[in-house]
Amino acid sequence: MEPIPLPSYIHYELLLQLLERKTMFAVSPQSPQQQQVHQLIITLRKALAIQKQLEQSCERSNLAVEHRWSLNEINQKGVKS
Repeated sequence: MEPIPLPSYIHYELLLQLLERKTMFAVSPQSPQQQQVHQLIITLRKALAIQKQLEQSCERSNLAVEHRWSLNEINQKGVKS
């Protein structure tokens, strides 16, 4: 069975850093947009936590997981997936 493809953690980290370091400071304090950015950050953190739970579940079920950097990665047979 082929490994289950999942996003690499760096994708979450990049998005979180952008939102926390740049976006949050670009919107007006106490604005609806700042609240939306804050909710987006919370949602991304939850998504990462849920992905980690999925990985643990796969590990318990002896299912391989493969962290992907992009959709165009080449698999072990040299074919783009």
